[in-house]
Amino acid sequence: MKPWQSPDVPRLSSSGRGPDVYCTAEQGPVQAPGKEKVARLYVCGITPYDSTHLGHAATYVAFDVLQRVWRDAGVEVSYVQNITDIDDPLLERADATGVDWRDLADGEIERFRGDMEALRVIAPDHYIGAVESIDLVVSAVTELLHNGYAYRLDNGDVYYRVNAAIKPAFGSESHYDRETMMRLFGERGGDPDTPGKEDPLDALLWRAEREGEPSWDGGELGPGRPGWHIECAAIANEYLGFPLTIQGGGSDLIFPHHEMCAAHATALTGEPFAQVFMHTGMVGYEGEKMSKSRGNLVFVSKLRESGVDPMAVRLTLLAHHYRCDWSYSDEVLEQAQQRLATWRKAAELGSTVSAADVIDDVRHDLSDDLDTPSALSTLDRWAATTSSEGSRADTEEIVEAIDALLGIKL
Repeated sequence: MKPWQSPDVPRLSSSGRGPDVYCTAEQGPVQAPGKEKVARLYVCGITPYDSTHLGHAATYVAFDVLQRVWRDAGVEVSYVQNITDIDDPLLERADATGVDWRDLADGEIERFRGDMEALRVIAPDHYIGAVESIDLVVSAVTELLHNGYAYRLDNGDVYYRVNAAIKPAFGSESHYDRETMMRLFGERGGDPDTPGKEDPLDALLWRAEREGEPSWDGGELGPGRPGWHIECAAIANEYLGFPLTIQGGGSDLIFPHHEMCAAHATALTGEPFAQVFMHTGMVGYEGEKMSKSRGNLVFVSKLRESGVDPMAVRLTLLAHHYRCDWSYSDEVLEQAQQRLATWRKAAELGSTVSAADVIDDVRHDLSDDLDTPSALSTLDRWAATTSSEGSRADTEEIVEAIDALLGIKL
């Protein structure tokens, strides 16, 4: 699948250091790879049955900053993102609206591309859809079935055994107890009440063909379509290999999605899924988590259509630490618009402080678990010191660094 167009990212005259980031599995900070390594980054993509909302954008901007900090440190990045272009929510929305599911997916994928380009997010090296990965999924599920990590129900559905003997053991990524797992599994796309399953937490790998639903040739699995978690495991294995340097996504993916992906990957290859599991906080609106089911969404495309500068949207997101839950409001956006205007005015003046000092401070902020709020405060202090008598050369260097490290084009 075609990704979007990446922005031009300036190369700075000096190099920074890679960040320490918080790992969900380790429940603490870990050191990112050094300059001698290639970072393998996998971030879970959207299910394209609706437009990109600010919760999506917050996740992809956070991992965009990670890429920028890595690249600034001389780390080569190989980045893969999937897109779940066949799944129950997509089919349900298509049925409710009377739109063919393929047309619905194509339209929303194109809108997502436009939003990512407007926000100046670096595109993945491989942007892979579930539909184009059917053969990878079939191969993976067949292998799990042959190796005893999966079983088949009477209706042909294939499930993963969560009690399989693998290391690290199931649950080591989320650290949730079974009661929490059961609750979240039912809330987040799982099917704990399906008759015939060995364990209510067993995850669907292959959904056998149903009348009126799209299906594909599954070889010995029979016609059907992929389960959700195996899609990411199969794509990540094919395009990056295990262990990933970082598996990323929103905190609502910690369980079951990332826990299941990790289990599938280890059962398939004997390798851990990822060295680091990195998760972004939830964005709320009107007192609730922003979600399609609640309908309390603020869409990036709607903000753009109303004339909001995408750089103000990006600054809105960067003003909050990626791991924190926060709520969007018109006031938050207004603050970002004012900050953008102040910075752009400063960019027309000379700097009275050394560019090297400002850039070093920003790099220090970002090396500490991508602390973008502190980086913005550092730049606010710089902007307050600019004057017509300052150094234009220093200002130009700082403006270039703002683009390179934070993705803000002044």
